[in-house]
Amino acid sequence: MTPKNYNYRTSQTLLRNQFPGKGKLQIPIIPKFQERPGDFDDLLLIGFDKTHLEDQNHLDRMVHFFLYDYRFERVWKNPDNDIEKLSRYRAVLSPDFSMYLEMAPVMQLYNVFRNRWCGAYWASKGIRVIPTVNWGNESTFDFCFEGIEKGSIIAVSTYMAAEHDNRCDQKEWFMAGYNEMLRRVEPEKIICYNTPFPEMQGNIIYVDYERSSWRYMNYERSFRREDLNAFKIGGTSSNHRDTIEPYLIGKGGGSAYGGKWKPNPDKPNEVILQGPPNTIQKVFIHTKKEGYWALVKYNAEGWAIKTRHFTDHGNSSKHSNPHDKEIAYDPYTGVPDFHKYPDINYWHAEYSDGVPEFKYFQRGITNMEVRYFTYRPEAWRFKTISEFKDSVNRGAEITFEWNGREYHICPVWPNGEVKYCITPLDTQQDTVYKNADDMLEYIIDDTRLRDIITTVEVTDRTL
Repeated sequence: MTPKNYNYRTSQTLLRNQFPGKGKLQIPIIPKFQERPGDFDDLLLIGFDKTHLEDQNHLDRMVHFFLYDYRFERVWKNPDNDIEKLSRYRAVLSPDFSMYLEMAPVMQLYNVFRNRWCGAYWASKGIRVIPTVNWGNESTFDFCFEGIEKGSIIAVSTYMAAEHDNRCDQKEWFMAGYNEMLRRVEPEKIICYNTPFPEMQGNIIYVDYERSSWRYMNYERSFRREDLNAFKIGGTSSNHRDTIEPYLIGKGGGSAYGGKWKPNPDKPNEVILQGPPNTIQKVFIHTKKEGYWALVKYNAEGWAIKTRHFTDHGNSSKHSNPHDKEIAYDPYTGVPDFHKYPDINYWHAEYSDGVPEFKYFQRGITNMEVRYFTYRPEAWRFKTISEFKDSVNRGAEITFEWNGREYHICPVWPNGEVKYCITPLDTQQDTVYKNADDMLEYIIDDTRLRDIITTVEVTDRTL
């Protein structure tokens, strides 16, 4: 054997065996985090992709890897390259390599090993490390908590389970693994990135997902668009999704594709999207100011494909009374989309003979029931900024109050391209934005919408 061959075969980059663990799998153990005073006071995180050696403004943050895997593969392939940079921050969470339910079990095991090895390696270099914990289904429980000492401080993220309106299938997956983690690890503290579920037990340190984003950082950097071709397998393509796209839907765990969307039972305008197949139903939506009637047309699967609102939502420049809205659904996730088709307004100048009939699928179907939905302010409130962004970007109609003034948000289609408009109803002065992120910079009473959207009183919303 030549010296070159020997050096290659015994390289730690290849063997990764310098941190022996317990049991037959020998998953490396990340040492317990030694807490210091103030470590978790007003804690914010910073994504690994936003860290750099020149940063002087965010060193009090902990570095997280709740990102698409391709953004941090380098820490495994070249673990020495980022040591100096990472050592400057308050602490580092071990890298959250994905554990999607659809992954081959050996890949799930491999990603647990990589998570722990990187954490153990950084700790050996003097970096303060907190293990990130992730899991798949119950078959992963025998290895996904390995490498973490009992009583450790750990980190989790609810983003994958909560991003899509708390869909039952994703939340149940998360809570099953979370409860098993509590039993096996008995963590001292749990950093939760994104809003915790009410059912989550333990000493939870909530880290606001949006406040940790780059929009709350006092610098901006430009990053080149990643070359995703490197992640395609065998040059194959798909007519509906790129090879890597399933891995871009969530961050870390759960289903790579996400479960099917389900209406939130606390939100009337979502509940009405399901009904008796091939019928039209009449519903009354209570709002803070009385409410309005609507007609809803359901397809053969019982999903609403068209609604007619008998209101202009207080914004008569954008809506006629009545007006129709056609509804599309993502073919893979089932998420409703209100902005694919422009609203159908029945302006008197164009419809002098009156509003067209809201037609049934088949002649003779008359089984219309009347459904009533009550107004509950807390149910309609935006619990997180992410919930607001998701709602706006899917074309929701939203009305809210702040300091005695009403504001209305809706999609518009200037030049045939969908954008998003916010209007104070007392002035009717529109401000149009490209997306919800931009709209969150809208100023109300010298305050960004971003800073108040979770506290405004929502008086009506369709999603």
